[in-house]
Amino acid sequence: MHTALLFAISPIFPLRSITMPNGLGTRRHTNAGSFEAFLEGWLVRQEHYLDELLSTQQHCHKMRDEDLKELISRILAHYQEYYEEKSRMAHRDIFLVFSPTWFTSFERAFLWIAGFKPGLSFRLVNNSVDDLSEDQHERINKLMEDTKTEERALNHELAKIQERVAAPPLLELLRWGRELANGEISEEYYRVLDAWKSSLETLLANADSLRMNTAVNVVEILRPAQTVRFLAAAAQLQLRIRTWGLQREAERQE
Repeated sequence: MHTALLFAISPIFPLRSITMPNGLGTRRHTNAGSFEAFLEGWLVRQEHYLDELLSTQQHCHKMRDEDLKELISRILAHYQEYYEEKSRMAHRDIFLVFSPTWFTSFERAFLWIAGFKPGLSFRLVNNSVDDLSEDQHERINKLMEDTKTEERALNHELAKIQERVAAPPLLELLRWGRELANGEISEEYYRVLDAWKSSLETLLANADSLRMNTAVNVVEILRPAQTVRFLAAAAQLQLRIRTWGLQREAERQE
């Protein structure tokens, strides 16, 4: 699948430049390891689902819609599991979710608010489903416009967060906190950091909700056989990006 389907991340204030109280580094390492272990298992199941989707795609004409819908339901539940675990991870360390060590640098280059851009769903539909009815075209186009509007709103909110972080008083406070000795952090530093964390958590929750809702709404528009092709294309792209990222890191290490 052509890389024109991919998307770029909006830069955010370098999260790792902030000094945290003593012991946070250990907790961060533990949090990252916990999510990485979950992700590895999730990706193994994703590969199995892709195999099932590709096999089903070849035999759709012989299968009942009820059987296709059962597979679709299981795969959507699989994605829901990912978002639920990601939400728990964000609650533990939102900064780590925005700078995810469990992804390769290649994968991170294609993130938008710590995940894929919702509009990617429509590119996947265009590339994998060539038998949309006129009514489906109209509904997909309407959903696409609505999604673009919500994406712009989230981009605006991200820009506001970036502006607050880059504002001189806040920037000075964060830099000052980085220079404190013996892990001494003032209450004001904690207050600012908590407010920033809260803004990022809300932004991520809204972005993840838009991602999942967009995919679910697309599935509701497509027929079951079309949905199988759409979900197969989505899984193929995700796993391909993962493979490319791992290959690049292996080549750099050599």
